[in-house]
Amino acid sequence: MADNGTGVTEFILMGFQLQAELQLGLFFMFLAFYLITMGGNLGMIMLIQSDPRLQTPMYFFLSHLSFLDICYSSVIVPQLLETLGTHKMVITYERCATQFFFFTWYASTECFLLAVMAYDRYVAVCSPLLYAMAMTPQTRLGLVAAAYSGAMVNTVVRTGCTFSISFCKSNQVDFFFCDLPPLLKLACSETKSREQVIFLLAFLVITTSISVILISYLFIIWAILKIRTAGAKAKTFSTCASHMTAVALFFGTLIFMYLKGNMGKSLWEDKIVSVFYTVVIPMLNPMIYSLRNKEVKEALKKAFKRMKVSQGE
Repeated sequence: MADNGTGVTEFILMGFQLQAELQLGLFFMFLAFYLITMGGNLGMIMLIQSDPRLQTPMYFFLSHLSFLDICYSSVIVPQLLETLGTHKMVITYERCATQFFFFTWYASTECFLLAVMAYDRYVAVCSPLLYAMAMTPQTRLGLVAAAYSGAMVNTVVRTGCTFSISFCKSNQVDFFFCDLPPLLKLACSETKSREQVIFLLAFLVITTSISVILISYLFIIWAILKIRTAGAKAKTFSTCASHMTAVALFFGTLIFMYLKGNMGKSLWEDKIVSVFYTVVIPMLNPMIYSLRNKEVKEALKKAFKRMKVSQGE
């Protein structure tokens, strides 16, 4: 196999390095989480596609969020399950780079998509009469395409900078997937300039997305405060509550991982936080949007009634 100019042809994912009984327990736990993630997000996409009441811009963007959660969870979890279940820890250089590329793309796209969803809520709350005109099908597709395209720029540069580094100190990655911090520890060439580019791009992606979200919600809160009746205030706020919860979970973990640096962090903290945003958050998002959303709950009840009727026949 070619060494790609790095001296390394394969990596060894060290994973969690626990006793065999604990590894087996983690295998079944992560398998259950992954199955719930797939079922929940696929179910959300099918529900949105099948219910006419959910054919709105907000749910169009939510279906893409579910798609992204399926994708970036599927980039990580099957590899993790393989490591835990078979103790096969070897991953080729090419497969490692591919995993890194797609994980970065899907996670970056989710950052931008959450910003798009905040902007959608801003238009809906602050300019309800213009909402249908502002969020046309063409506009929705354009916003989603911009999220994927902007994320691709970050992904190409980040992957290129990372895998142009020479890895010759070791091929043992003390992590459960090919992520940036553990890979940088294996570098034997100068990485400062590349790290600065990678950090700058991560900073731009996260801060741009958060800025759009914060500005959108400042206007939303201002509009809600001007509503006179308490019931109308609560109803308007409830349409944004699920998105605010998803934003807090996703960006909180990303900031901890990639913008805080290494100060005060242990490798185990990195692993736990990474499990949270690669395994747990994709599983939680469908629950957040279904349990806190009246329209989704009504659509679910309608779907269950249809299932009972079809079974009765």
